[in-house]
This record gives sequence, structure tokens and C-alpha cells, in this order.
Amino acid sequence: QIAFGSIFLGKVPVHEEVHQCAGQIYGYKGCIRDFQVNHKELFIIDEALGGRNVENCNVPICDYHPCHNGGTCTSDEENWYCECPKLYTGKLCQFATCDENPCGNGATCFPKSRRDVVCLCPYGRSGILCSDAVNITQPSFSGTDVFGYTSFLAYSTIPNITFYYEFCLKFQLANHHSALQDNLIFFTGQKGQGLNGDDFLELGLRNGRVVYSYNLGSGTATIISKPLDLTLNIHVIHLGRNLQKGWLKVDDQKNKTVTSPGRLVGLNVFSQFYLGGYREYTPELLPKGPRFKNGFQG
Repeated sequence: QIAFGSIFLGKVPVHEEVHQCAGQIYGYKGCIRDFQVNHKELFIIDEALGGRNVENCNVPICDYHPCHNGGTCTSDEENWYCECPKLYTGKLCQFATCDENPCGNGATCFPKSRRDVVCLCPYGRSGILCSDAVNITQPSFSGTDVFGYTSFLAYSTIPNITFYYEFCLKFQLANHHSALQDNLIFFTGQKGQGLNGDDFLELGLRNGRVVYSYNLGSGTATIISKPLDLTLNIHVIHLGRNLQKGWLKVDDQKNKTVTSPGRLVGLNVFSQFYLGGYREYTPELLPKGPRFKNGFQG
């Protein structure tokens, strides 16, 4: 059995002896996002025993070339956006748009063919051109449509959930097939860059089970329920978190708990709170890991 000494990341300290076969060693200059040993992720900052002259690394999101269809990415220290060419729109310029928009009341126009368009209506509007006002008392979500858009409701950033929160949700599924496969129920998170370190809170359905995940900045914590009882018409979910410890209770199932990894204890999110889906359902805008492929159906 061979025993090794300490692992040094970036450079070897001057007081440490280095085997002569290693040759000349120079210090690393750049950013390191992930560090895994034997498929186990090491938290670069939290698990380090010491260090020196290490600064925070903020890689501009434009370095990842997120824009599609010839879009130009522009970023600063806080925000980023894609400047789209004509006939394309969306956060990533991923959607084709109409040359002339007949849709009213802020609706999104989508070219179905060269001569036909579809108007995607905002909340509270319906009709072919979204000209009819509708009073919605119990919202129904249809998931992600063939154009890549998802039905959703967006709320202002929820205050005072940094260290503690508790949610209760009652819902009815549209079906027992596509509504249970890979569906986002709600999400709030960082700026939508989809990076591993982004804080987020997410709830969804996958393979007939409820999946509850959150990341406080030092690793993702996930609870997965038992399969839903499909004989029930209404399902009830209670979930919460106090510092690193989270819990989930679904219908009559037993309460399940989890503790998030690392040392960080606060959830720092600045985005809106999305219910039923996401503004533009492109999974690369959501945090890595538990990305749901569809919106909620029910």
C-alpha cells in the first residue's frame, strides 16, 4: 500500500520537497470550477486546509458562448444578454419570431409557417390574437408546447427565505403519463447562467416521484419521494428548510430530510419565483443537475 502526502492545487509551497523527477514546477494561473477525485467532488474552498494568494474568479458568461443563431453576447460583472439578429428572439436567441407581429396585448408571435403565425398569449389574455380578456380563478398549466415555450406564472422575488422557508402546495395532475415524467413545478434561483455554484430552490416531478432540490452555494441537496398514489385526485406537498437541513412530506408519506453539503447556510436568490414552468424553457438556463425537461401539467 502506498501512502501519499498532501494534495496541493495551483502550486507547491516553497517549503515542501518535490521529487527531482517532477522537473520544474510553475504555478497555475486561471480559474478552476470543479475538482473530482475518484468520482467524488471536492469543494475547492470549503475543504481546503490552507492557501495563499487565491482570489475569487468570475468568468464572464459570454466566454461560454450561450447565444444561438448568430446572436452576440454582451456582459458585465452583474448581467449578460444576447443581442439577437432579425427574426430571432429569446434569452438565447433560440426562438424564431415574426417579421410582422399581428398579436396584441404583449403576446409573443411565433411563425408556424410562411403564411401562418401563432400568438402565445400572456397571463389574462386568450383568443387567436390574444385580444380577449379572461379572468383566471384556478390556473391550468399545459407544460412545454411544440414551440419550446412553457406556461408559467412569475412572482416577485420572495423575501426572507435566506435561512428558513416553508411551502405548502396542493395540485391536480392533468394525466398520469406525461405529467409525471420530467416536469418542473416551481423554481427560483440565480441569474439563469446554469452554473454549478448558483444558489437555487427547485421542485418537480420525475418518474412519478416528487423531487425537491436546493443549493446554498456549496453543493446540491436533493430529496426524492416515494411514487405518488395515483388513486388520489388532489396531492399535497409540504417542504421546507432551516439553514442546511431540508425536509419534504408528500401526501400521507413519511417526512424525509436531507442536509446540504459544505459549510454555507444561506439561500441567496435574486430572480423571480416561477410557478409551473420557466420564462423560456431552455434547460441550459437552469442549474446543472436536476434539470427538468418539461413544465408542469395540471
